[in-house]
Amino acid sequence: MMSKQTDYAYEYIKQRILDGTYYPSQKLNESDLSEIIKVSRNTLKKAFMKLEQENLVKIEKNKGATIKSFSLDEIMNYLEIREVIEGLVARKTAENISDLHLESLEEILDKMQEHIQTNQFDEYSKCNKAFHDIIYNASENPQAIEMIKVIKTQLQRVHFKTILVPGRKEDSLKEHTQILEALKKRDEKEAEEAVKFHISQIRNTIKNNYVYLV
Repeated sequence: MMSKQTDYAYEYIKQRILDGTYYPSQKLNESDLSEIIKVSRNTLKKAFMKLEQENLVKIEKNKGATIKSFSLDEIMNYLEIREVIEGLVARKTAENISDLHLESLEEILDKMQEHIQTNQFDEYSKCNKAFHDIIYNASENPQAIEMIKVIKTQLQRVHFKTILVPGRKEDSLKEHTQILEALKKRDEKEAEEAVKFHISQIRNTIKNNYVYLV
């Protein structure tokens, strides 16, 4: 279990990796970070180790920690894995989902449409996360969800930017609508196909715009 200081340093660095403040291949300077975060260098080393376990940084002997950079092939592989797992989760969700969950998804989808119309992409992304979290919770498969969240965390800084690709926000909304319609019918196969299509479109968007997203 991490100490409060280690936990704080870990969260501080992780957030800046995910929001793009710290960029891929950037070296993390222990001396500078120690002064900024107000923790010891030993505490930073422990935080780096935790971040390495999540594949967010790479630690090399005598070189220190560097922000992990993913190649296009690595990203494509991760998304192929996520597509399969999310499809399985969607099937289980279609079987288990409650009317209350469906109402929440409807409300979130309405907000997503509003945020697209007003170009509030940060708010859209928050709703997007909430939408999928409801599906995850309804699946009652915590082991699968844990695997999905590891992949999403690693790719978040790239995935977040996909909404800025021309036409992607409208397609994203359609895909979420299709997922909801399948879940409302409690059609396991259709739900699986809708979710897998959604992830495949994310993969295609990143593949076709990789240079601009990294």
